[in-house]
Amino acid sequence: MQINPETKTIGELALEVVNAIPVLERMNIDYCCRGGRSIAEACRDAGVTFTELMSTLGEPRVSGDMAWQTRSLSELQRHIIDTHHVYTRQAIETITLLADKVANRHGANHPEVIDVHRLAFALANDVLPHMMKEEEILFPYVEQLERNGSESLPGSCFGTIANPIRVMMLEHEGVGAILADLRRVTGGYALPDDACLSFRALYERLADLEQDLHKHIHLENNLHFPRALKLEESLAEVVR
Repeated sequence: MQINPETKTIGELALEVVNAIPVLERMNIDYCCRGGRSIAEACRDAGVTFTELMSTLGEPRVSGDMAWQTRSLSELQRHIIDTHHVYTRQAIETITLLADKVANRHGANHPEVIDVHRLAFALANDVLPHMMKEEEILFPYVEQLERNGSESLPGSCFGTIANPIRVMMLEHEGVGAILADLRRVTGGYALPDDACLSFRALYERLADLEQDLHKHIHLENNLHFPRALKLEESLAEVVR
């Protein structure tokens, strides 16, 4: 597979290449919230070279994520809800309980966990309503688009689908910023020597949620949203 780092985006690389996402995570290259950047730009922002990235990736092979290009958007949405939304809600419930406990017990000696507590609740307050809006407004509209086919465009309270997608992407950026702050204040989730089981569990679950949210946002920003926009545009042309 030939890859031009100036024309291919980092989001496309994450979609198309097997093992790209774990490598991008390790190299701290943002492929989700800023997936529209070229690979070259994303590498520069992360302080790595394209050669270093490709050397770590090895010979690029086509990823299974590309199968979603041929599946319906309704199927993709169900996958996002069942795989990522369900997990995120469960993880946040656990994380907020642990953040309370760790801040109360360790805040005096480890003031960073006070920041972790604040950021964990900010993350919950951002991502939970965001997922609800997707499930109750955006995703049903997309499903109706597919169901209607070329017959008619479904009615909506938001005009074109570009409007809620723009809001969703801005909210994704906010979530990404909180995740970056959590990683910064914890020193990359580095545990102190006196970390108890709850302290350890909090950091482990935050790190796991970070990776899952990156994949979740990547599927929406780089695959679902572009396909939904294209679908509405094509149906609008037929209806006219």
